[in-house]
Amino acid sequence: MRRPETRLVALFALAALPPAVEAVILVRLGFIAAEGLSPQVTAVWPYDTYHDLRWLYVYHDSWANFVVGLLLVIGFRGVLTTGLVALAWPRDVPRPALLWLLGRNVGLAAVTAVLVSPWAVISVAASVVALSWVLLASLLPMFLLAPFLQRAAVIGPWWRGLPSIALVGWSLLNLVVITVAGALCWSAPGWWTVPVALLAGLANGLLWERTVHAAVTAPRVRWARVPATPLAALLALAVPLAIPPLVQIIPAGLAIEQVVLGQRLPDDVRQAVIVIAGHGSGYDGGLPADPNVERFSYRGLGADGRPRPYQPIDTTLSLEDGSALLEIQVDRLHRRTGRPVALLAESEGAMLARTYLAQRPHAAVDTLIMFSPLIDAGRAYYPPPGKSHGRGVVTGWQLRVLFGAVDAISGEGGGPDEPFIRSLLENAPFYRNQLMCPVPGVRMVAFLPTTTAAEAPPGDYTRIPVFQMPGVHGGLLNRSLVQDRLIHFLAGLPVSKTRREYPLLQQLGAAWQAPPLAIDANPVWNDQRQPDPAFTGRVCLPG
Repeated sequence: MRRPETRLVALFALAALPPAVEAVILVRLGFIAAEGLSPQVTAVWPYDTYHDLRWLYVYHDSWANFVVGLLLVIGFRGVLTTGLVALAWPRDVPRPALLWLLGRNVGLAAVTAVLVSPWAVISVAASVVALSWVLLASLLPMFLLAPFLQRAAVIGPWWRGLPSIALVGWSLLNLVVITVAGALCWSAPGWWTVPVALLAGLANGLLWERTVHAAVTAPRVRWARVPATPLAALLALAVPLAIPPLVQIIPAGLAIEQVVLGQRLPDDVRQAVIVIAGHGSGYDGGLPADPNVERFSYRGLGADGRPRPYQPIDTTLSLEDGSALLEIQVDRLHRRTGRPVALLAESEGAMLARTYLAQRPHAAVDTLIMFSPLIDAGRAYYPPPGKSHGRGVVTGWQLRVLFGAVDAISGEGGGPDEPFIRSLLENAPFYRNQLMCPVPGVRMVAFLPTTTAAEAPPGDYTRIPVFQMPGVHGGLLNRSLVQDRLIHFLAGLPVSKTRREYPLLQQLGAAWQAPPLAIDANPVWNDQRQPDPAFTGRVCLPG
């Protein structure tokens, strides 16, 4: 029989070695953006499976490759967890036979993969669109399921009854440890990432010891006859269905339309202005208060030269088609007013304006102001529905099922293959490396809400001035401040502000991002090679 000290040493070694090995591989490859994931290799259920599936969803390139990878993940996770549970078992409680533990944990690995897969694939979707609420939709169900799954490896009818308060507490601490460890791994320079990952693995070992102890020695189970775990799984399934409607209900704060459309611009603003609203916006055809201001129409101009009214569904058009419409409207507004043109663009509108400046720039456009741009979008890929091979092929089909369920309930339409999303996927190298780069002859600034910090991997992301302030995507909270800074910038004054908490929030989000798909790993991007910020740690490098 093992001495307690020997058992604990073996537990800590088994928990620490895999994160260190992954960290060695990532540092050796120079895969900077993924370094925050390494502590999760030996995290307590279900975060370890969440780690595995995100890699699989991003990097598989066929159905067969995905199935083989999934079986390998289940086998590896079942064997590793068997060892961790056996070593963490309280020495004063009889432990089941290793064969029983192995069967239980391999089966549990398969069940957990099924339960976690929707949230892992939503995490990949978040890396495509760079929206914090999509990332939140992948994390909340994980936290909800964690206390239920963390007892499954050690007790019999684990699907019945509520987890103990102790398990809930250890689950919360597990989340904190993963978050902090991911931030530290990403922040550590070079090979220092490896010892940090090793220490994070040691912390995982302690969490396994405490979690197994809490599950095995739990007092009387509350609601012992109620199938609480299946009910929790159903509740978790409802989370991504509920978040989109909640996002629509919760006040977002100030939208850019409110800043310039309802009042005349000051005399010291010499530009004519086009306001480009974001995804899901609508326009009833009303005229702005200032004749030198126009609303961009996702349906183009009418026969009278005025922007046509449009519905939210019209905003799903591709960025390339949108930039063609913007080219026509810029030219007409410039000829009508005789003024240079400034673009005020929000969210999808910011991506459209930046695409326009890259593909169809007009000499009259001298200013771009972006609100809530989708920073580092396109970090994953999945092929169109007609393709049976390609990076993320299974990811695409699972997203279509999930979005189809959301659409059946909400009736909002759209989905993972709408033209706007496919623009981000097909031209991802540009949006990952060039979105926040200077354009010759154009003054630029980006107003960033603090939630943007959680929407992309930490590190260098801009070479243009930014103005960071509290807010959520598509809404900045301080109307007077935004309005003043916006007018100042239009009048020619420099505008920029960074907040001290912004890089910290970036680092704390490092553990929860899906690993970026390397640009050179996707054949679809062969004709648009760009330096990859996921490896260089920098943006705006020349191709």
